[in-house]
Order: sequence, then structure tokens, then C-alpha cells
Amino acid sequence: MIETDICIIGTGPVGLFAVFEAGLLKMRCHLIDALPQVGGQLSEIYPHKPIYDIPGYPSINAQELVDNLLLQIAPFHPTYTLGERVETINRQEDKSFIIGTNEDTQVHCKVIVIAGGLGCFEPRKPAIERLEEFEHGKGVAYMVKNPETFRDKEIVLAGGGDSALDWAIFLSNVSKKVTLVHRGETFRGAPDSAEKVFNLAKEGKINLILKANLTKIDGNGTLKKVFYEDALKQMQSIQADYLIPLFGLSPKLGPIANWGLGIEKSQIIVDTTDYATNVEGIYAIGDINTYPGKLKLILCGFHEGAIMMQSAFKHVFPDKHLSFKYTTVNGVHEF
Repeated sequence: MIETDICIIGTGPVGLFAVFEAGLLKMRCHLIDALPQVGGQLSEIYPHKPIYDIPGYPSINAQELVDNLLLQIAPFHPTYTLGERVETINRQEDKSFIIGTNEDTQVHCKVIVIAGGLGCFEPRKPAIERLEEFEHGKGVAYMVKNPETFRDKEIVLAGGGDSALDWAIFLSNVSKKVTLVHRGETFRGAPDSAEKVFNLAKEGKINLILKANLTKIDGNGTLKKVFYEDALKQMQSIQADYLIPLFGLSPKLGPIANWGLGIEKSQIIVDTTDYATNVEGIYAIGDINTYPGKLKLILCGFHEGAIMMQSAFKHVFPDKHLSFKYTTVNGVHEF
């Protein structure tokens, strides 16, 4: 049995920063993640992707942000259970919890923090012919883990959100040819990124195809061509080494859905006073929670973690008075 003050489910950036906020208040943390490594989606899906909205960093790669967060929380010596999924939560008579994983690991804690990002997730796949035939290294990929895989290759990206825009911009300097196919005329992603894509298209650095829909793909063992229907309903084809459909992720809460929490559209409802759920002692921060005005940004998750830990302190130390002090005054003291 692992004993800790707080058990954090999810080791993405928001879960990691929550350890820092807990450490400042002298609370111990144990983290659990179904992935085999720390970092959540940043490490698993886009470790090399630049992030532009972290305060103090004009640009920072996703994995670099994870590495920096690990350095930041190192003085507080968090412990980890990786590659295991939380299955059960049992409330004890003293209002503490015992968490059980699919590998029978048990964690006894006073507070649970769910920071599981999108929960269990899988890519949304386009309904086109022969798609699955070219998965698993044969030309169809649903994420960009290592941009070097696509160096000097002919790439077709599909989608109209931030991921499609960001990777079109990034891979324009890596790949031999980048084509971005989108069914609309405008993009859902950030206006600044959309403007960059349109400018790159004017400069001939990106082949931009709008008002088009993917229909099928073809090849002999590996991908060779991507077919689409253009704005005039004519069938067209593009030579391609890789097709990367970026239509988002389908969130699935998994066992979390059975814990008696308030759920809305696969997200956990929280009180913005302290990001508490409807179950006393359980909080939810980051992309997995929902409330009026919610923004799915890492920096917003950081804010939620800071506020939440002030409330969690009352569960861990009910007899102590919490006195908020700035780190510039107190510094960061190792456990």
C-alpha cells in the first residue's frame, strides 16, 4: 500500500505543476498514469511540437516543458505508478480514499486530483476507403511524434484546427512537400496560424486545398496516393508518402465515468471556487474538467492547480491554518 497525502491521476503538465503547488504547502504527492512515461499528451502525441502560450517562453517544445516541470518538482520527491490505469476508488470511514489500479497497486490518500487531460482518447478517423490498411507505419499516421520521420517526404495533412495548422507550418520546413486539405474555406484554429498558412501557400511553401474532402487512399504495401473530391466535385489525387488526418481526439473517460462524479459531455463538472467535483475530497483540473467559460489551455490548468491546492490543504491538514506566502519570500524548500 502506497501512503501519500494527494494522489494525482494524470502526469501531463497540469498534473505535474499541481505537485509543485502541493509541495509549497508541504503535501506529498503520488501520481498515476496509464501511459508508460511521464508527460501525458505532450510526451505521447507531440513531444517536438512548439508551444507558444507558456508565460516567459516565446516558444518551448512540448517535451522541454515536461522536462522543466520535472526539474521544478524534483525538490518535493513525488512518486509514480506508470503504465497502470486507475480502476476503483473506495471511500474509507475517515473520509480518506484507497485507489486501486488494473495491476492491483493500491494508494491510500486524503485527496484525489484528476488531471487526466482528455481521459482515455483515440483519434477521430476520416471515413475513407482502405484507411486501416495503411496504418501502423505504412503511411497513415494520426499524430506527429517525431518530425524527422517526415523529413524530405511528401506529406498530406487533413483538418482545419490548430493541430493541422501548426503542423503544416512546422513541416513546411522539414518535408519535401506539404499539402493541407480542408473541407472548408476558413479554419477553426488560431487566426494567426491561419494567416501564416495562407501566406505560406502564397509563397509556394504549402499546397493548400480548400473545400475538398478525402475519399480514398491507394498504394502497394505502403501509401502512394491520396484521393479527394475538390470544390467542383471532381476527383483528384496527390502523390504522398504519408497522410496525417488531424480531426481531433475522441475523449473517453473510462472507469472515471463510474465514480459518481458529475459528468457533462465526457468532462467532469467542477466548482470554479476551488475546482472541486461533487464528491468531497476529489478535484479535477485541466482539460478533463468543464465549467462556464472553460478554456482548454495549459496555462489555465496551471491556474486551476494553484487554486485547487489551497482547498486541498484543508482536507490534508484540517487542524492547520493556511497562510499564503509568495515563493519570493519563502523560496522553495525540499522535503
